Amino acid sequence: MPDEATLSKPPSSRLLIKVTRDSLPQVKDKYPFIYLERGRLEIDDSSIKWIDCEANVVRLPIATVNCLLLGPGTSITHEAVKVIAQSNCNVCWVGEDSLLFYANGQTPTADTRNMREQIKLSTDPKKSVEVARRMFARRFPEADLMGKSLKEMMGMEGYRVRALYEQKGKEYGVGWKGRSFTPGKFELGDITNQVLTASNAALYGILSSAVHSMGYSPHIGFIHSGSPLPFVYDLADLYKEYLCIDLAFSLTLEMAGRYNKHKVSDAFRQRVIETDLLGKIGQDIESILGVKNARCDSQ
Repeated sequence: MPDEATLSKPPSSRLLIKVTRDSLPQVKDKYPFIYLERGRLEIDDSSIKWIDCEANVVRLPIATVNCLLLGPGTSITHEAVKVIAQSNCNVCWVGEDSLLFYANGQTPTADTRNMREQIKLSTDPKKSVEVARRMFARRFPEADLMGKSLKEMMGMEGYRVRALYEQKGKEYGVGWKGRSFTPGKFELGDITNQVLTASNAALYGILSSAVHSMGYSPHIGFIHSGSPLPFVYDLADLYKEYLCIDLAFSLTLEMAGRYNKHKVSDAFRQRVIETDLLGKIGQDIESILGVKNARCDSQ
């Protein structure tokens, strides 16, 4: 659970605003998600009401929301789940500001049009490589990628990332011995690797929530394979340079050999706000896949 300093964060340092009667969006289109934390979802006259930790009550227009993101300190009644499912709204359980992603609850009648488009693209060898090429083009804007195979582009990316680590090490005066992470043994890595691991996990959490809320599958990728969340990892590579890699090297000397998870979390959150990541993800997915968001289009 977050500490007291986290609970009292000013609105400017939060990715997702607290839901109140004043901050609830005016509904014109279907919204991708609403984030909730520290409160309870209940039923009142067949409608969903949110009771926050200060006993304020907000009725949620659940039929106009694709996904509810339930953060720390939330609870939900069985009846509320039934009404949410009947409204075709998904539910995700996440960490604070969705920096961690735990689980997803999908309704039996969920709209699968975006996922079907994603599957069609991934199972067509030619179209799948075209999607991958659009992803790599974001990182190699001046390179001619036409005709290059996925293996060739992955080789270029590997070289680029290794060079980027070396460049950032020199820029910030940090010694770099290579990327190192042992699952379950976070503390064995040096400070730079620890920040990389933590910020990567936070980025994966945000992307997992966004992908689920837009009706895509995190399990159907175009570059990564043989991993739990290949599409999330595909997307993460578009944003890692500034949000994770530059962040890790910039914080290493500042932490003076002592990892500080609160400093890392605050710095990562601030960069996400600065880059408007939450506003870009949907547009980037549409652009990369070359399709219009079917779920939003249908409303």
